[in-house]
Amino acid sequence: MGLRAAWRALTSRDLASDQIGWQYRDRYRIGTGNVSVTQETALRHSAVWACLRLRADLESTLPIDAFRMVDGRQVEVTKPLLMVEPYPGVDITEHMFSSRFDLDRYGNSVGVIHARTALGLPAQIELAPMADVSARCKGYRVEYWRINGEKYDPALIWHEKQYTVGGWPLGLSPIAYAAWSIGGYLSAQQFAIDWFGAGAMPVGTLRNTKSQITAAKAAEAKGNFKVAVENRDIFVHGFEWEWTPAQTDATTAGFLEERKFGVTDVCRFLGVPADMIDAPNEGSSITYANVTQRNVQLLVTNLGPPIVRRERKWSTALPAPRFVKLNTDALLRMDPEVRERIIVGQVAGRVLAPSEARSLSNRAPFTDAQLEEFDRVFGKPRQDQPVAKVG
Repeated sequence: MGLRAAWRALTSRDLASDQIGWQYRDRYRIGTGNVSVTQETALRHSAVWACLRLRADLESTLPIDAFRMVDGRQVEVTKPLLMVEPYPGVDITEHMFSSRFDLDRYGNSVGVIHARTALGLPAQIELAPMADVSARCKGYRVEYWRINGEKYDPALIWHEKQYTVGGWPLGLSPIAYAAWSIGGYLSAQQFAIDWFGAGAMPVGTLRNTKSQITAAKAAEAKGNFKVAVENRDIFVHGFEWEWTPAQTDATTAGFLEERKFGVTDVCRFLGVPADMIDAPNEGSSITYANVTQRNVQLLVTNLGPPIVRRERKWSTALPAPRFVKLNTDALLRMDPEVRERIIVGQVAGRVLAPSEARSLSNRAPFTDAQLEEFDRVFGKPRQDQPVAKVG
């Protein structure tokens, strides 16, 4: 098939759920395992759950603010109700968590716009379950969406996406591309369950050392043996029977290796450093002086770009020239000692006013009585020493 014909075939079909990452089957088998990797079964992988939870938790709890530029400075403006309660009964934190969870699983987040402002901007957005969503695409355009079988015009849909490629209007699913790694882990997990349940491989062999026995005789001996040992009873036999327990060391080691490498692979696909979810990261020699430094690295290399994309998307819900910012400073919370040292330095350098510094600690400006107390304890400042007016 030529490239042009292949492209026509790609863009003329319904984009069903199994093509966007709704359902994927891996072909990697361990023992008797044959695991189907879907968006739901992938959540059984502890590393998948931890990565999705970490990214969604952090992003959804960042304060979301609206600004406009005035004389080269960004000035905060009142947020629309959409950025407080996107849909009746759904808080913005819940909305941001759910949509981030979908973006990191499916590469897409889809919602239905139920109301608009007088300017035609979205006023209410109800997120749709991504397992019920599909789209009809033509070129770089979505012709229509289907949610639970119901058809929607693209103008009625709020669509966020990530992991995009040229010529395709939808985001790619990292879970789909990680299916082999996740499948290997889940297969190893299932194999371990089967193994310790004595279903994946025999727990041992019962051999007649004297003669070749018939199938009927073997079945009879097996039945007698199982009846005898199932309640940890004593198995009585003659000289001709020999019981050999199975050797599990090599298989157990392979199982542990598979689980270990499955975790680090998932972290790479989902954009979370392995040590952030307490996963083993052999060979890594990176050390951090404090928690703040670690969070800066996480923000810059992992969370920063997705946050910028979300800011730009949500800015389209505001009338120009207003725009949206997620306050990433909330992620960089410092320990009290470092925080106070930085604030004092900013006041001394006249970057921050004393009253602003106190407000950061939820304290009211100094009263005249408090200022007089400072003068009594520490003495009045020299007349040639300028004093910043507080309060």
